[in-house]
Amino acid sequence: MNLHPLDFELHITDLEGKVAELASKRPSEDPLLMAAREDLEKERITLYGNLTPWQRVQIARHPTRPYFLDYVASCVTDFVELHGDRLFGDDKAMPAGIGCIGGHRCVIIGQQKGRDVKENVLRNFGSPHPEGYRKALRLMRMAEKFSLPVVCFIDTPGAYPGVGAEERHIAEAIAVNLREMMILKTRIIAVVIGEGGSGGALGIGVADRVLMLENAYYSVISPEGCAAILWKHRKHAPEAAEALKLTADDLQEFGLIDGVIPEPMGGAHRDPDVIFATLTQSISSSIENLKKIPLKKLLDERYAKFRGMGVFSE
Repeated sequence: MNLHPLDFELHITDLEGKVAELASKRPSEDPLLMAAREDLEKERITLYGNLTPWQRVQIARHPTRPYFLDYVASCVTDFVELHGDRLFGDDKAMPAGIGCIGGHRCVIIGQQKGRDVKENVLRNFGSPHPEGYRKALRLMRMAEKFSLPVVCFIDTPGAYPGVGAEERHIAEAIAVNLREMMILKTRIIAVVIGEGGSGGALGIGVADRVLMLENAYYSVISPEGCAAILWKHRKHAPEAAEALKLTADDLQEFGLIDGVIPEPMGGAHRDPDVIFATLTQSISSSIENLKKIPLKKLLDERYAKFRGMGVFSE
């Protein structure tokens, strides 16, 4: 049962409650119960098979959706977190370390949100500071030195835009990451697991393989931010989400990502164990495939892929 239904899911939640109540009173072979379950499944297929971009954004932000450290706990073995950028401090919004995914020793970097007020303050609501990006780059260079693949988990509304971050040069930190990741001599995989907000996401998103969960989004700006600029009001966020083409299917069609990872019906939070297994397999398979490509060719392909983005003809 979904304890935090979104507005457009309320009728599904109501049906789930009725089916659960019926199941508590009747045997599983009861025709009435079987018919109710069939009706529920049809409603789920109708709803989740026709989600709008704005509805996918809402699912990407669902409060019980798995976050980076949930994936670390379930998909990564022997994880050792490493701290600090060796310049200013440690950014709790960008945990990182070394561990194994599918038997492959990797450097693992991710963006972490909080589940409650206390944790959100600790994690800065998933918006990294400059030291987060500099820590990420420090670990990437370590991965290059020891020939370890880098796996980045993207889930941020955007890099932190506060005064302190500007004073410590947030834009420069992200720009340096873009430049250095483009020429980093090791395999890089990035996975958008929730929100992929602007430069905050791209700062760890230059990769040989960019994957997205089915209900994640990846965009130059949030729908609310776009609506505030174009329509002067956040209420137009649904129209903005449609115009931004921020869903995984749209981005794969444009060649901006390399693959879409399917989620359980209704979102990753509906069955976390399934998405943990699917993601582990996807990352492991990507690492194996990338290891077959000579490093020189891989770097050329990475550079060509990102240089080709935005090029079009009419």
